Amino acid sequence: MQHLGQTRSSHQPDHLLLTPDTFVRTPLPGMEKATAVVHVSPARGARFTQYTAEFEAGGMLGATAAQRFVYVLEGRVQVADRLLGPNAYAYLPEGYDAGVTAPAGARAAVIEKPYQPIDGVNPPAMFTGLEQDVEAKPLGGDPDLLVKCLVPGEPAFDFSVNTMTYQPGAALSMVEMHVMEHGLLMLEGGGIYRLGDRWYPVTAGDFIWMAPWCPQWFGALGKTPAKYLIYKDWNR
Repeated sequence: MQHLGQTRSSHQPDHLLLTPDTFVRTPLPGMEKATAVVHVSPARGARFTQYTAEFEAGGMLGATAAQRFVYVLEGRVQVADRLLGPNAYAYLPEGYDAGVTAPAGARAAVIEKPYQPIDGVNPPAMFTGLEQDVEAKPLGGDPDLLVKCLVPGEPAFDFSVNTMTYQPGAALSMVEMHVMEHGLLMLEGGGIYRLGDRWYPVTAGDFIWMAPWCPQWFGALGKTPAKYLIYKDWNR
């Protein structure tokens, strides 16, 4: 529905909020029977690319020279020889030649980043996982704010991907400002996000990019938990 030019989406120097009413779908090189909603990329100044891939039956992603992290949102996605359902995920290291396909309609969050090696540390290997199997840990001792780390915190990895779940009324204990940048996809519920000097209502389906040192804070509102998938560069 057209709302006469109104949207919650916002493009600011140190952050970006994209809401589903402004999503534009486009095929990326090598994609077949699939399209992407590109949320952020180096074209915006980010040091990574994040998009939502939407697959038709038999759809596939194109090859990439970068690392790739895939988190299944809906349906099933085949990664190499493994069939992943909702909330399952896969990490594919740089140069790993594995197809990402969907036997039927599916949606997945995809993160791609050139790998930054460090001396004396071997690059990580391909792995898959299921979010439900990851231990949830309270952030700062708050049992109403739980974090699941989907990527190991080992020096071999140069980024992390977590899910964070807030019970209604839970909030970050401080306004954070740091050198890492973020890509954040709201999965469930909603709340209020402070980005820079602005305050935004956010809900499931929204995407946020935060530049390094962007002031950031979130509090969950409503009667159901709020949950998001969040990327940050790390260990470098």
